[in-house]
Amino acid sequence: MKEEHIWTKKPETMLDWFCVVGACIALYLTLNNLGYFLGKIGAFIGIVSPFAGGIVIAYVLDPMVKFFYTKLFREKKKTRGFAILLAYLVAILLLVLLAWLVIPQIVDSIAMLFTNFPSYIQSVQDMLGMVQDRFGVDLSSATKVLDDSEAMVKEIYSMASAAMPQIVASIGSVASNFVAIFTSIAASIYMLADKEHLLHQLRTLAHAFLPEKAAENTLRICHYANVNFTGFFVGKIIDSAIIGVITFVAMAILRLDFALLISVFIGITNIIPVFGPFIGAIPSIFILLLVDPIQAVIFGVLILVIQQVDGNFIGPKILGSSIGISALWILFSIVVGGDLFGLVGMVVGVPLFATFYGLAREFVHYMLDKRGLDSEGNHVGEVVEDEENVFE
Repeated sequence: MKEEHIWTKKPETMLDWFCVVGACIALYLTLNNLGYFLGKIGAFIGIVSPFAGGIVIAYVLDPMVKFFYTKLFREKKKTRGFAILLAYLVAILLLVLLAWLVIPQIVDSIAMLFTNFPSYIQSVQDMLGMVQDRFGVDLSSATKVLDDSEAMVKEIYSMASAAMPQIVASIGSVASNFVAIFTSIAASIYMLADKEHLLHQLRTLAHAFLPEKAAENTLRICHYANVNFTGFFVGKIIDSAIIGVITFVAMAILRLDFALLISVFIGITNIIPVFGPFIGAIPSIFILLLVDPIQAVIFGVLILVIQQVDGNFIGPKILGSSIGISALWILFSIVVGGDLFGLVGMVVGVPLFATFYGLAREFVHYMLDKRGLDSEGNHVGEVVEDEENVFE
């Protein structure tokens, strides 16, 4: 006999009707005061945001903690704390090293770019004038665009100078929120140290408040999403770091200007799938075009070669089959995610869509098995009635 579900049960008693009427009233009040509830939700999110920051930090450092705990300490008792400490030390060392080596040179490169920008514009205008005189090509519109760009850069520089007090005030505001930052770090430490216990509590809550099948599927979906997100982000960060280093070494060998600034920019934008290389390459080519058009051409060829190597060798070796969706669906997830949530959506869209894609694929196979059909619509045998094996 088929078990009656709560959503298909008809109201029979006074208590049933009381629950239905109460639910309708609650829904009406919620929709009628939606702005108020959203404001309260926003305020609550602001209160718990340090803990959300702790979750992000713990999620990023967890693969490193797991590596140290399993490979270095061999999962010995009372060594997880040392693994967490070592992971934090490595992360802090990398941040300090990045700040010490990269940031000053990037600042110097940007300052030199703004300082020499008028001379760069003048050299490009001279080259366009030479081409116009020698070949009779009308390039007056391009020259006018360059004049406008010089004025635009001067305006940006004046706006940045005027906004400097606000920037300093913002930095001071961040410093004043030291308690929130400290709370995020402390929360991440507790989450990493008590990871197994916290996961056990979440599993207990799922089994306590959800039906058995729903609890099992909920936990399985969470595990599947975690595998997708971890595999994608860890692999993509490693891949982008390698691409940034390769770009810097190649530009240094070819003696191209602004090697460090451009390589860091290329490495960061490479985290965005598909569009990342173009987002990083186009402004970089424009910068080199102002310095020397030959350098811009060399860099354009170089970045094409690097991206081919990344797409055919480095990326597949690092990412492997962690995503498991075709290039078309990757493009779709980036476009939809970017349109809904901007830059964050472009980065998160791929693993999120891969999770939904995997669940949809499982549901399709479940429906086919239930109807006794294969992927081509041919009957393969009796209808599968055993619901316990539908996801295997």
